[in-house]
Amino acid sequence: MSNDNTPAWSSQLAAYLATIGAAVGLGSIWRFPYLAGTLGGGTFILVFVLACVFIATPLLTAEFMIGRHARLPPTRSPGALAASIGASRRWNAIGTMGTLAVFLIGSYYTLIAGWVVAYAVKCMRGDLVGLARPAVQAEWHAFLSNPWQLMGWQLLFLVSVAYISGRGVGRGIEVASRIRAPALLLLLLLLDGYAVYTGDVVAAMHFAFAPHWEALSAGVVLAAIGQAFFATGVGCAMMLSYGSYMSSQASLVRPALAISGSILLASLLATLLVFPLVFRYRMDPAGGPALVFDVLPTMFAVMPAGRLVGTVFFVLLIFAALTPMLACFEPLVGWLGARGWSRPRAAAASSVAVWAAGLGSLLSFNVLANWHPLEAVPLFAGKTLFEVIDFVAVNLLAPVGALLTCVLTGWRLDRATFESELRGTEALVRRTCRVLLRYVAPLAIGAVLLLAFLPGRA
Repeated sequence: MSNDNTPAWSSQLAAYLATIGAAVGLGSIWRFPYLAGTLGGGTFILVFVLACVFIATPLLTAEFMIGRHARLPPTRSPGALAASIGASRRWNAIGTMGTLAVFLIGSYYTLIAGWVVAYAVKCMRGDLVGLARPAVQAEWHAFLSNPWQLMGWQLLFLVSVAYISGRGVGRGIEVASRIRAPALLLLLLLLDGYAVYTGDVVAAMHFAFAPHWEALSAGVVLAAIGQAFFATGVGCAMMLSYGSYMSSQASLVRPALAISGSILLASLLATLLVFPLVFRYRMDPAGGPALVFDVLPTMFAVMPAGRLVGTVFFVLLIFAALTPMLACFEPLVGWLGARGWSRPRAAAASSVAVWAAGLGSLLSFNVLANWHPLEAVPLFAGKTLFEVIDFVAVNLLAPVGALLTCVLTGWRLDRATFESELRGTEALVRRTCRVLLRYVAPLAIGAVLLLAFLPGRA
């Protein structure tokens, strides 16, 4: 089944840059270092590498396969593939859950991106120069306590995303991806050079890359698998959209490998940036989520050329946030487009909906900080509205969608059809991909879901 009105990438290079840009974002440059810092350094990184290669890569391939076969919005493409083999269109649940997941994730991802924009401006103005750790912390808490300020920065980021998305695949997403890819790599390399030259590289390398087997546990393994899912965006319908724009002759395994490889590269470069500076300035490598907005700004405040380095770092994070959010918009824009909306109108409506849905997360950091809406439900006890939304999207909707993707493509799709969809790929690679989708990926996803729902571990 195909749809002649579906947009298409202008070239294979454009497809690679866009799909890589959709995946390599704040998850790699912000979330990865603090997880590595809190979960054993080199041991966590080793498991993460294995999860990207053997779990995320086949899942990305499967999502590309579904999207390209149908050339329909994500809410309709899994059902179209299923119908082609005589199965029920109820498999559209994969795309529906993924679209809902990406909508919920976008509602707070744009909020965090707004924080990044704000801190880029703060560093540029020199607001943090010379501040001691308590003053940096006070600045951060004061920032979070002002909902109007948070709303303004989030809106600024959302408007830019809606504008680029509204310009379409060729004039919007492709152009942004072409600019963002080299800019992100250049900024990362410049900051890495500075960190290696001025930081404590020996301590950082020992912490991040020496295997600490005593830290290996089921929790670390499952957290690394979860980070691989989060970083690649599997189960979130983005690659169903981007797959529908791919040429029928293009390899699907290669862009999946390119995504995993780029995520690994960006994550390792981010590690090389953060930890030499953390150890040089005797900060806590297990600083958690506050690493970017508390620990690192403290270093920028006291280090030589900290104002410039801090500004470049947060500009880097802005670039990191942009193209993944464009990918988050695609399932939403496609869903509205299937109902007759023009692309600019659909992009504008998506931004308004994402902003409105994000108000609960925004207020969870100030006005509603002590409100736990589902306190009576053990799974959500003690969670703010932001934490509930994050849990539902990341720990429920996305993994379940990914698990169903494994079942549809690994079990319901017959071998002949599976190999036909991956034509042009070596036979050994096709067989390996199918084995991973049938056995390895489902077991890993099942373990992540089990961990999420174990009492006391949610």
